[in-house]
Amino acid sequence: MTVRRTLFGRPLRGVAFDVAVAGVVVLFSLTAAVNQPGGWASTGVGAGMAVALLFRRTHPSAVTVVVAALALVQVIARWGPLPYDVAVLIALYSVVKYGKRLRDGVLAGAVAAVGVLLAAVQTPGVGAWWATALWYALVTGAVWLVALNVRTRRLYVLSLEERATTLEREREAESRAAVAEERTRIARELHDVVAHSMAVMIVQADGARFMFDRDPEQARTAVKVVAETGRAALEEMRRLVGVLRDAGPSAGSVVAADPEHRRLALAELPDLLARFRDAGLRIHDAATGAPPTLPPGLELTVYRVVQEALTNALKHAGVGAAVDVTLTHTADAVVVRVVDDGRGRPAVSPAPPGGHGLLGMRERVAVYDGSLTAGAQPTGGWQVEVRLPLPSEPATEVIAA
Repeated sequence: MTVRRTLFGRPLRGVAFDVAVAGVVVLFSLTAAVNQPGGWASTGVGAGMAVALLFRRTHPSAVTVVVAALALVQVIARWGPLPYDVAVLIALYSVVKYGKRLRDGVLAGAVAAVGVLLAAVQTPGVGAWWATALWYALVTGAVWLVALNVRTRRLYVLSLEERATTLEREREAESRAAVAEERTRIARELHDVVAHSMAVMIVQADGARFMFDRDPEQARTAVKVVAETGRAALEEMRRLVGVLRDAGPSAGSVVAADPEHRRLALAELPDLLARFRDAGLRIHDAATGAPPTLPPGLELTVYRVVQEALTNALKHAGVGAAVDVTLTHTADAVVVRVVDDGRGRPAVSPAPPGGHGLLGMRERVAVYDGSLTAGAQPTGGWQVEVRLPLPSEPATEVIAA
């Protein structure tokens, strides 16, 4: 991180440079007291110009007015051009470069043109006055044009910085909107899971009520299912509340945006892989370990992770890319790994920018306290790996016939 030192609210380096410039003008004015017309009075005029130049960046127009007024005093006193008159050129440069309006710089240029004529008339020499005026005009015009070029470049850089800041704000707003939309989608799907669990509890509770006298054993089994399903539903509800807590007011506007409003489970993974195979991906899938009974919300997360990873592979790796989909079940977690070789046929048109696939996956995985790793492979292609910890007491769903 770069630390910028300031003095009186201005960059320290700029203040030091302006002090050095003013010091040079003061030095020139001191020489006027010894061997130039005006003596110490002329030195006072030069010192006044030097003090004014200290504010040339913050108040360029006012500084130009002060320097021009002091130069007029010099002309009226008929001291002729003196070395400290370089302050006039510095003030002209400053008002063109730092002035809020270019009109001030143009007006200062016109005043400087009049000053060139007056200075040429009072300059002692053997040549014609118009030749001296031409020389002064060339120097003054060059300073004005250089200042205009620097001003144009400075404004261009400022516009680029402002545009970059605006784009950064827009990207942050898009990311926040994508997060809110994905959270709403997750919340809607978890809502379906909770609603399904509640339906199971109602059916089992009704069955237990009628079976208490006829078959107590079956009634106890039904009550056990109600308890297990209730605990699972309560856990899903806790996650649902956690998702909605930061969803923001924009969530309600996207509730009905997705027509796909149904529960998805691991049993539908083969159909999902088949659709992507039909789309042109060469998918090799494998599953290791004994698959435990997963909560419906966790199954949905696994399904969506695979779906999003395959979508990204089709979009970026291209048709014909080889993709390995591995589902690993361990004692305490489910690990999903999707790796493509990146060697498919390039798309006819490039993928549209601004996607939020990884952002959405990260939000889903975070709901279940999981971890996501995504990145390019050294040999080419892309890898997505998600680890989802299993709940301590997985729920068992039993739906009464």
